[in-house]
Amino acid sequence: MENTVDKPVRDTIDLSPPAEAPSEDTGSGLPQEELDRLTEDLIAAFKTVFDPEIPVDVYELGLIYKVDVSDDRDVDVDMTLTAPGCPVAGDMVMWVENAARSVAGVRDVKVNLTFDPPWDPSRMSDIARLELNMF
Repeated sequence: MENTVDKPVRDTIDLSPPAEAPSEDTGSGLPQEELDRLTEDLIAAFKTVFDPEIPVDVYELGLIYKVDVSDDRDVDVDMTLTAPGCPVAGDMVMWVENAARSVAGVRDVKVNLTFDPPWDPSRMSDIARLELNMF
């Protein structure tokens, strides 16, 4: 990625299960070890946030679509909900934001709620399917 004067480089961390091994060259100012640590810590943080109607965390449910980390360690999260009419929509966005903010080294966090593409059960991990007896 090219770094411009106006905008720091952002690394996209693919958090959708199953996670693929990260590339050796991040194309940014963040060392690979730091990006790996942030990835692990962000996933762990997202796993502390549960959908109150489903006893599975937002990461395993596949509600976290994308996470970008800038060279300045600002985190930008794209997430969705299981349904547009979710009664805790605003709360869940804040729970995810707070979870990401709890990660050491993260400077700022912005969570964007999207319904494109809409969530469906195929986004769930095998762990979530097992937890919900969907095999």
